[in-house]
Amino acid sequence: MTPSELLLEGVELMLFGIGFVFLFLLLLVLVIRVMSRMVELFASKTPVAAVLPPVARHAADAPSAELLVAIQSAINQHRARRG
Repeated sequence: MTPSELLLEGVELMLFGIGFVFLFLLLLVLVIRVMSRMVELFASKTPVAAVLPPVARHAADAPSAELLVAIQSAINQHRARRG
């Protein structure tokens, strides 16, 4: 085969590959749109309200004064080391 024939065969193969990828992506977009329409049709129209129970904080959940002092001391030491 001559170099020009090889080049033409390479270009042909490249165009075939690009066309195949383009068709696959086009099919993928169409399938996603169809699935989106189906979800819109079958999904309930009324929104479901999420009801969360209120979070009650107990006095036992609060950190003790000693723990707060230790945390503040650690923060001060960290800041002093960093400069």
